[in-house]
Amino acid sequence: MYDTVIKNVRILNGTAAPWFRGWVGIQDGRIRKVGTGTPESAADEVDGEDQYLAPGFIDIHSHSDTTLPGCRLAESRILQGITTEIGGDCGISVAPVSPDPEKRKLLADYVGEMDYAWDGMGGYLNYMEERNPSVNFGTAVGHGTIRLAATGFETRKTSEAETELMKRLLRQSLAEGAFSLSSGLIYPPGCYADTDELAELCRELVPYGAFYETHMRDEGEHVVEAVKEALEISRRSGAPLQIAHHKVTRRSGWQVHCRTTIALTDQARREGLDVTMDQYPYRASATSLDSNAPLWAFEGGVEALLSRLRDPESRKRINAEAEASHAGRWGDIHVSYVDTEQNGWAVGKSILEIAKVRGTTPADACFDLILEERCHVGEINYGMCEEDIEYIMKQPYTMVGSDGNAAALTCSGRPHPRWFGTFPRVIAKYCRERKLFPLETAIFKMTGLPAARLGLSDRGLIREGAWADLVLFDFEKIQDTPTFEDPKRSCAGISRVYVNGVLTAENGVHTGALAGKILRRGVDRG
Repeated sequence: MYDTVIKNVRILNGTAAPWFRGWVGIQDGRIRKVGTGTPESAADEVDGEDQYLAPGFIDIHSHSDTTLPGCRLAESRILQGITTEIGGDCGISVAPVSPDPEKRKLLADYVGEMDYAWDGMGGYLNYMEERNPSVNFGTAVGHGTIRLAATGFETRKTSEAETELMKRLLRQSLAEGAFSLSSGLIYPPGCYADTDELAELCRELVPYGAFYETHMRDEGEHVVEAVKEALEISRRSGAPLQIAHHKVTRRSGWQVHCRTTIALTDQARREGLDVTMDQYPYRASATSLDSNAPLWAFEGGVEALLSRLRDPESRKRINAEAEASHAGRWGDIHVSYVDTEQNGWAVGKSILEIAKVRGTTPADACFDLILEERCHVGEINYGMCEEDIEYIMKQPYTMVGSDGNAAALTCSGRPHPRWFGTFPRVIAKYCRERKLFPLETAIFKMTGLPAARLGLSDRGLIREGAWADLVLFDFEKIQDTPTFEDPKRSCAGISRVYVNGVLTAENGVHTGALAGKILRRGVDRG
């Protein structure tokens, strides 16, 4: 007798093969039987009512490193069908941690407040294991974090000794379970690295079977050059490449630049480079508001940035550069989160609206808010077009990634709806309504494809022996109900979510189960 049998379902096995009617038997957290015909008996027999049963969705790109320990239910993940997520992206991971107290402080300012009661990646993953979250969690190791441990926020080429330290920290992180090296080349201190530094580090990935994931140096006017650099790093190092949240964020490049970047990717794959990418299905991006400051202003870290924003001469230069680079764009940038009650009124408003209320220029409105919030302020930026989103999404090597966080339905601020609705949105809008691809392909982009990139042989597929991460949903009813105006909502049409065989959500409500596992590259901790 099985623990659970889910019967009368259309099985989407995660390989992009056509669905078939059948049943799944679960025992001890794993799928023990994928059957057709008459189901066998179980302690808990679930009638799927001819709905679709898919592998649990795998979010290959998230930022839950700091939020998941305090939000163990991870409603923003579970209630949209995500059962596994990978953090540490965009060059920002919470490990390794330098023993230097000053650099530890820089890391806390850079990544977020935590106790940082660990040194290496292994210690952090042990810490996460003790928290027993609701979702399976693994992580990349951030290039920015490694560089910070070696050089702080210095805008220079690393010395030979510093490079060797970075390589040692990278190897240690990989040996302790990191899935990849991530970079964030628009964020300090990662942006201070050149191509040579990144290629040298990426050579360390090859013996471990790990890959290089990059938030590229530019996603606007110079996105083509940024893709060329990423491909060059892969070509020189031999490391597989994952282009993170691929998009084009400037109107002048809409419907043009992505055609070139995809052509470059296709050419690279024909040459034998292992290149894939991920994407979230929205026309707005999200990041921290301080990303609007010029990169030189961050030298020395967050406190140095704040000091420059207070200095009249430095502020004059910062304002001038920002006004030049943001001409016509301030109205696209909206505040999504602030740390203080006094600025709560600004959440949901554009920088132009905030400037009007305050009677200042847009640049002053932006940087005054950064000062007052000590950089703890988020933005949503409406910079993409639907045509580009669809063109990138249709590519066979594009998978889905939310770029979101583990959060409760009651979390503060007005986060990007991608935190809560990314995966159902791909199914509802782009598969069912826009008909970009069959449902089998949509599910493959969320399950089998990211599992293959991560080397997760026991997840992302409905097959005997795999962990029973499962999503039961009604294709006609599934809907991303989270919106930019009201993002903190569970998605419609998802009947059940199982994590490692444990019922974790039912009809949009979390059951309270904490059945997630901490994943390490090359090691299944189950």
